[in-house]
Amino acid sequence: MSVQRYFIYLAYDGTHYHGWQIQPNGISIQECLMKALATFLRRDTEVIGAGRTDAGVHASLMVAHFDYEGEMLDTDKVAEKLNRLLPQDISVYKVCRVRPDAHARFDATARTYKYYITTVKYPFNRQYRYRIHNPLDFQKMNEAALTLFHYTDFTSFSKLHTDVKTNICKIMHAEWTQEDEYTWVFTIQADRFLRNMVRAIVGTLLEVGRGKLSVDGFRRIIEQQDRCKAGTSAPGNALFLVNVEYPEDIFE
Repeated sequence: MSVQRYFIYLAYDGTHYHGWQIQPNGISIQECLMKALATFLRRDTEVIGAGRTDAGVHASLMVAHFDYEGEMLDTDKVAEKLNRLLPQDISVYKVCRVRPDAHARFDATARTYKYYITTVKYPFNRQYRYRIHNPLDFQKMNEAALTLFHYTDFTSFSKLHTDVKTNICKIMHAEWTQEDEYTWVFTIQADRFLRNMVRAIVGTLLEVGRGKLSVDGFRRIIEQQDRCKAGTSAPGNALFLVNVEYPEDIFE
């Protein structure tokens, strides 16, 4: 029997989870997905995600892969069955066959996150927006965001003591845009992200917006490569992973 690899495209509300990765101290998205697959396939099945979202962070699109040895699976049936088995706050869009060496994490060419802030109190989006109480200078915040393109080492925005071998990332897009009268969204795309990186960047850009940090000061923080110099990380509840991109040739 040959081993076939499959990609799962899914979404989740991270409010009640300790992030993507299996944790000893709380329930994770990865754990839920592995349990659902084990129930359906009747065997323990490891699932590898495209990245590790932090506790409370959401995904409108995450990708993961798993292997199955046996007859070729009906991918539509797998997606339908997983949706029945998974909790209400995790859903599967589709399952598709990929090359045996395709990897959800290492083959991803780009990942895109969005971070949402709001200037008003509104009960229906409180779980998904970070409420700001003071006016912000978004023009200055975008000036500072542009400086991200000039660097590749983002140690200043990485969680300390992680197991990654390099803090080098290539940022392709970083911009604040106004979604409606009260909502602003920061969209950032890179080939890879470090642990806590987006929230640390957002937290530091908010310091620029409040007038507590200049654009040159923001640049100096990146150059110092010291997490202690950057701003406080913005809360996770307003952060969404919205896209993961792959080369076409990995799909079968």
